[in-house]
Amino acid sequence: MTKHKIINGQVFQEEGFFSPGTLYICQDRIVSEKDYHEAPGEETVTDAADGYVIPGLTDIHFHGCMGSDCCDGTAEAFQTIAEYELRQGVTSITPATMTMPEEILSDICRTASSFSCSSGADFCGLYMEGPFISVEKKGAQNEAYIHPADTGMLQRLQDISGGKIRTVVVAPETEGAMEFIRENSGSINISLAHTTADYDTAKEALSLGASQLTHMYNAMPPFSHRAPGPIGAAAEQETCMAELICDGIHVHPSVVRASLKLFGDDRIIFISDSMRAAGMEDGEYDLGAQAVTVKGSLATLKDGTIAGSVTNLMGCMRNAVTNMGIPLTSAVKCAAANPVKAIGLWEDYGSLVPGKYANIVILNKTLDVEQVIHRGTYVL
Repeated sequence: MTKHKIINGQVFQEEGFFSPGTLYICQDRIVSEKDYHEAPGEETVTDAADGYVIPGLTDIHFHGCMGSDCCDGTAEAFQTIAEYELRQGVTSITPATMTMPEEILSDICRTASSFSCSSGADFCGLYMEGPFISVEKKGAQNEAYIHPADTGMLQRLQDISGGKIRTVVVAPETEGAMEFIRENSGSINISLAHTTADYDTAKEALSLGASQLTHMYNAMPPFSHRAPGPIGAAAEQETCMAELICDGIHVHPSVVRASLKLFGDDRIIFISDSMRAAGMEDGEYDLGAQAVTVKGSLATLKDGTIAGSVTNLMGCMRNAVTNMGIPLTSAVKCAAANPVKAIGLWEDYGSLVPGKYANIVILNKTLDVEQVIHRGTYVL
């Protein structure tokens, strides 16, 4: 039996703080000290040297990296994505589709149904961003393929994927959206997105079972003192989580800090929303079949619309701490624990307690990744 232990680290506790401790791993799971010592086999020891030992991160909303995109719809693209993410300390993923025709979404779902990659991050499903969105707030989505909310289409795609779609987005003010939320909220995570919804409309959608905001502040009405919109509605709904992109481009640091105060660090989900240029040089790329220009940390369509990010989730978490003043404990909750709670995988992921997968990252004091452990195997 494979046995490892990690010593001398500041270990992130499920309650949300760091304390000195030792982690014990047998095979692919974290185990108790008692079970570790009772298990057969020789042990290996990793000295974390007072670094931070945290759960592997989970990015539930991103499109691609290293020249590949979820919408490429191939196992090769999925593998490139999974391998890159794992090297960054993002140990589980649900890549996002774009607003595409049903036949293309079907091809992506077909690939997802059987995909696995032992050398990459755990593929935990798909995030379906579009086509059930608003034309007025389409952002970088392709208007030609926007479609009214359609339970039949979702079910067809879900059947093809083998149940792999974890999250679906919808603009609640659009045709058929409220009925769609009512019909599907019991079986899938529904997030409000690319929407012009006012406060009352968003409030109704949340009461019917929607439970998340997609990239909060982006592609939705602002949070105003006379028109609080979907952000105000979500803040009041204690069961609703909200995504934030902390790449330094999408949301101002002051707003990130204010959002953590408004929602609390139990309800904010850090996402990267990265596109295929993440990990690549500046240049010309595409997102959802639309041309994208990347310069530094900024990715834009020809009209200047921001088109996703080029920063991976570990980079976003680090930026939130070092440049935005977010406590590391809160940032880890937002990037590792809250995402898996949102998609129903808390039993196996998101914290460092016995019984969960040994998906672990060791950070040094400047929050650089020192080691990545994936299901008990050392990656870095």
